[in-house]
Amino acid sequence: MEIFFHPADARAVQPTQAIVTRLTRLTETSLIVHWFTADHGLIKTVAKGARRPKSPFAGKLDLFFGGEITFSRARTGELHPLREVVIHQWRQGLRRQYTTTLLAAYCCQLLELAVESEHPDPPLHDLLLRALDHIDTAEPTLRALRHFESELARLLGIAHHQRLADACLRETLGSLPSTRNELLDRLAPARDLGSSSTESL
Repeated sequence: MEIFFHPADARAVQPTQAIVTRLTRLTETSLIVHWFTADHGLIKTVAKGARRPKSPFAGKLDLFFGGEITFSRARTGELHPLREVVIHQWRQGLRRQYTTTLLAAYCCQLLELAVESEHPDPPLHDLLLRALDHIDTAEPTLRALRHFESELARLLGIAHHQRLADACLRETLGSLPSTRNELLDRLAPARDLGSSSTESL
């Protein structure tokens, strides 16, 4: 466990479980970190100075990392100052091959399309947590992709027993992440033939 702390202020919220879903460079030294949190849903935080070599955040913020964060509510806008990070899940396995990283990123991208910003949804947070933990230790498969889509459609209340989950999601969301087509090509059905029938997220 490692703790990185910036001075707290009166608007700091209590620590919440969070997963990094996206990183964007804000300035030469700072990052915008997108998190899916258990208590606040999708949020954006500013990690000031995170790109500096001696920053307490340097090298500690990366895609799919998970743990506890504390942030301060911004006075205006949606970019909240990041104050404290406690990393519990490094998920190094998600970087062992390109297809694994692509599948993990697809799950994050699809979830971002499906939820409103700063709208808490603990079941969806739990779904993403289970999905990333599964992909972290298992080979990427078409079954895993489809299971995530099915569970997401079910939790959103749009599942239909006569339609595939991706069709339900596409109809509701308008589109699916463009990376899905590449994943379908890479996760050929033949690769799933030897998969265990008990495999799930």
